[in-house]
Amino acid sequence: MIQYTCLNPIAACGLDLFTDAYEKTEDLQNAQAVLVRSAAMHDLELPEGLDAIARAGAGVNNIPLDKCAQQGIVVFNTPGANANGVKELVIAGMLLACRDITGGMDWVKENAQDENIAKATEKAKKAFAGTEIMGKKLGVIGLGAIGVKVANAACALGMDVYGYDPYLSVNAAWNVDKAVKHVMTAEDIYRECDFITIHVPLMDSTKGMINKEAIDMMKENVVFLNFSRDTLVDEEAMVAALAAGKVKKYVVDFPTPVTAGKKGCLVIPHLGASTEESEDNCAVMAVKEIMDYIENGNITHSVNYPDCNMGVCTAAGRIAILHKNVQNMIARYTAVFGEAGLNISDMTNKSRGDYAYSLLDLDAPATAEVVEKLSALEGVLKVRVIK
Repeated sequence: MIQYTCLNPIAACGLDLFTDAYEKTEDLQNAQAVLVRSAAMHDLELPEGLDAIARAGAGVNNIPLDKCAQQGIVVFNTPGANANGVKELVIAGMLLACRDITGGMDWVKENAQDENIAKATEKAKKAFAGTEIMGKKLGVIGLGAIGVKVANAACALGMDVYGYDPYLSVNAAWNVDKAVKHVMTAEDIYRECDFITIHVPLMDSTKGMINKEAIDMMKENVVFLNFSRDTLVDEEAMVAALAAGKVKKYVVDFPTPVTAGKKGCLVIPHLGASTEESEDNCAVMAVKEIMDYIENGNITHSVNYPDCNMGVCTAAGRIAILHKNVQNMIARYTAVFGEAGLNISDMTNKSRGDYAYSLLDLDAPATAEVVEKLSALEGVLKVRVIK
């Protein structure tokens, strides 16, 4: 029986996909797989028997990726599963920034007891007048799953859309609207666009990328939207730019003491992926990733090991080796199979940074002795017998 645990509530439509071979446990130390959303895992003691962690969402800053990699634990996320929910909130954020909808609604609440509110509205509404987004220039930094959907939706709304992504994938390139103008630098976005939205992962190279220098290059009265991570933006510099009138509005989905309640900041309480549909999509994708890895050894959407797929296991035996990305590893473990008289009928080896993954189909199941010898090889982190 394969045991899994959930560190956060996971949508039932995902958990229902588990077959009778899987059993839920409340004890992390007994789990072979973990499903998680936002629970912090950095200080948790991860059991030796844990093989996989699936984040029902995109961000994985709550998971110790390198620690997991060193223990041979594959960490998955669910890119694109919540993309539509975030896209819709980005569009809403643009509308909130250029139309004082919340201010107008607050006025209605304040004057709810006025019997002549309909007449008073006609005089008061001019204070909440705004601008339209049609015909305005939108810059999208990062054309991943969410960025592409935002760009395409903005095109459909009549905006003039510019896209910047130095790592544009083939899949994204196929899906992005042909009306999107591709630019070569983020600086082109800063100088040209009335609205700018950022959709890049948080890494050392992107942390604080929207700093004073970047803001200084932007157009006057620019609206900046951040539905990716708060620390991509130097928020002190952003608040200062709002106070100076350089930036018209800063729409952000991550409340912090720096931005909460500040003039010009439209702060949303992290609602980007908080839709029933997004939670369902993430749960389904996360469970499918875990099951495919546990049952077939295939890796899809890992963030600490390379993706690798050899399809459904139909061979007599299949074995997975998680190891350091160093020279001669393949020669070492193929020698073990040769000494044991085991023929390798098919195999694949993929690497990602310091780590690598090998999946091998055998003409006969690997013995316990073979597994022990493989595990003892220098650089091998974990050996899993799939079949």
